Formats: sequence, structure tokens, C-alpha cells
Amino acid sequence: MTYAETLEFLFGRLPMFQRSGPAAYKPDLGNTIKLCSILGDPHIGLKCIHIAGTNGKGSTSHFLAAILQQAGYKTGLFTSPHLKDFRERIRIDGNMISENEVIDFVTEYHDRFMVVGLSFFEMTAGLAFHHFKQNKTDIAIIETGLGGRLDSTNVVSPVLSIITNIGFDHISLLGNTLEQIAFEKAGIIKQNTPVIIGEKNINSTKVFIEKAKEKNAKIIWAEESVSLSQINYADNSNYILKFNALIAGVESIENIESGLSGSYQISNVRTVLTTISELKKLELNIPESAIQDGFRDVVKLTGLRGRWEKIGTCPTTICDAAHNEHGITQLLKQVSMMKFRQLRIVFGTVSDKDILPILELLPKEAIYYFCNADILRSMKAKELKSKGNEVGLKGLSYPSVEKALLAARMESQKGDMVLVTGSIFVVGEALENVPDQFP
Repeated sequence: MTYAETLEFLFGRLPMFQRSGPAAYKPDLGNTIKLCSILGDPHIGLKCIHIAGTNGKGSTSHFLAAILQQAGYKTGLFTSPHLKDFRERIRIDGNMISENEVIDFVTEYHDRFMVVGLSFFEMTAGLAFHHFKQNKTDIAIIETGLGGRLDSTNVVSPVLSIITNIGFDHISLLGNTLEQIAFEKAGIIKQNTPVIIGEKNINSTKVFIEKAKEKNAKIIWAEESVSLSQINYADNSNYILKFNALIAGVESIENIESGLSGSYQISNVRTVLTTISELKKLELNIPESAIQDGFRDVVKLTGLRGRWEKIGTCPTTICDAAHNEHGITQLLKQVSMMKFRQLRIVFGTVSDKDILPILELLPKEAIYYFCNADILRSMKAKELKSKGNEVGLKGLSYPSVEKALLAARMESQKGDMVLVTGSIFVVGEALENVPDQFP
């Protein structure tokens, strides 16, 4: 097969959450176990860090990968979803898996995959494990796709587990209370394996403590482990996040500069620094210079995009992949710190999400450009506009992300700010189709 034909098979013939939504979710790990058996169990012996959480998984994963790369470790990184290129999901030292490796993998195992009836994510996780084993990574950062307990990645035996935070998302699959969602995320906690919790929450803390006790796993709270000071993240022109850190009350690092901006990164930073502290206890050599370089150059080293990313200056245009209540709340805190004449929001979402609670969070004074990404799961722009109007949001609907973004920029006056958000797929299309035209 050509690479295009391989992608057609991946996207078109296998159940895929991006396209099919909840119908693609498998309620057990049976298929993944069969897949790994076919591949020779590449997950066994894979030295890795396993990350779950409602938000912050991507930023945390990429920060860690960048730091470990700079420390000299051959570092695998498995994340999802991708923004522009399928191969973004699987990287080693920042380099995406090659087209030929994807082709060869699918060609070799195609028939057996079809017999098992794998989902898109199951097969992609298998490809990541296979790629990391073949290339003998020193360590791999493995991000869950959905939940934790039943996620396809939950066959690994990590050296550390991380749960970034708990919020409402995918409630039809994970539960409609924070306790239920926490239970699913806590499923990645392994026997005798330390777990780092990024944010404390009154609804989830008890769940995590009980699961850690059951698994005899040491639990470390990032909010208690790392203290940050001299935080500066409200630079309206450069969007640079700077801070000093005190780790576990003993290790001090000054003048850390983050390549990912936004006040919501503060929690991720604490989680990452706590993780680095625990990795040192496992005899990984991670010098301060690697921490400094990894934070500062995370985008260059790993290729991460779509997290408070400035893609235009006239007017200021920001892309951010926030897509649930927790993420939108954190995003709006950052927006409130910015200076602008008029806020214009390009907004799209998916149809299988309870969108009203999110719409109710959005600022009424903004002008909205409702749109839909080019995937079947997208909520149609006209329907989204109607729902937005119900809660007092004013704006028009547009047939594509590109048209919505161009309209927002063309209508902007001096001092306006354009924000693209609401869906990872909307942000992905904005990055793919428009930015090169922007001043």
C-alpha cells in the first residue's frame, strides 16, 4: 500500500473515536491483549511513564519528553489525537515515525488486525509499542487516549504513573460524577508503582488514596511537592511564562522559561517537576540544564502545537485546544489577563458532547464565529449557533473553520484578539489551512 492508502485503511476501515465517537470505545482490554500477542508483546519490558487525566496530558507528556531528551535519554512519546499528521502521535526524540514504518506495519499485520476487529486506537497503540521496542527507547511517555482503566495503553507496567487532573468529559463513557471519572483514571495506578497526582480535588482525592492503598503505590501530590514563585505569564506581546521552582523543599531552580504559555500551564509545570524529582530517585540522571532546556524548547524538541499558540499578530490570533468545562475554565482565566479591545472567538465542537455547560462559561461580550471541523462527529455550525444564542452568545455560523477564522480576522480592528478553541479538530484545521497567510 501507499502511505495514502494506509491512512485510508486506518481512518476509514477501523472504528475510530474521532469519526465514530462512543461507538468506537471498547469496554475491555481483550482486543489490546490479542494485538500485543500478535506483535510479540512489545509492551512487556517497555520502560515508560503512563499518563492519564482530563486535561494537561499533552502538555505534561511533551514537557517530560523534552526534558528527558535533553538529559540524553532516547525518549519515545505516544499521544493523541493528532492535529495535522497521523504520525504526530508516535515520536522518538521528537521525530515522527516514518511513513514507510507505518506502511510496513499495516501491510504486515493487516489480515490479523481484521480478524481481531481492532479499533483505530488499539492498532495505533500497538504500533507505538512496536516502534519503541524496535528502536530500543530508553524510556517512553505513554498518554492514555480515553479514561484509564479500560484504555488500550493500560497494558503497560510503568516506572511511574501520572494523573494530571479530573474534570467532566466523555461522561457517557466515564461517568457523570467526578468520583466515577476519577475511578476510571485511577485504573492506571499499578502495584508498587508511585503515582503522581497533578491537582487535588475534594471529589477525587479519596478515590486516588483508596486505589493507591489497594495497590501499595506511593502517592505524591504535585501541588504539595513543588512551590513556584516569581511567576510571570501576562506578557501581552511575547506570551512567555517564567518562574522559579522549589522542589520537595530542597531543590531550587531559578529563571525557568516555558515554551508553552498560558496560566493553566502552572499546574502542568508542578506535575512535571514532581515527576522529574521522582525519576531521579529511580537513578535517572537529569541535570538542571536539561530541565531548563526542556521547558524552554519543548515545542522545538517535540513538535507540540495548539496550546495557547499565537498564529497571528494583526490582530493577535491564538489557538488553544481546550474542549471541555475544565479546560475552557482554565483557558478563560488566561484570556482575562490579556488586554484587547474586542474578543472574537472562533468556536466549534463535536455533536456527542453536552455542550450547554461549556457555552454557559463563555463570555457574553465576545463576538462568535461558530463553525464545524471537517469530521462526521462535528456539531453543525448552525446548530451550534442556535445553542449559543440560547445562552446569550452573539455571532454567525460559517461552513468551515477556515472561513470562520478568515472572517474573524477580516472584521477585526486594531487591538482586537481572535481566539480559536472548543475542539482539537477545529484547532487542527486552523493550523493546517490558514496560519501561513497571516502577518
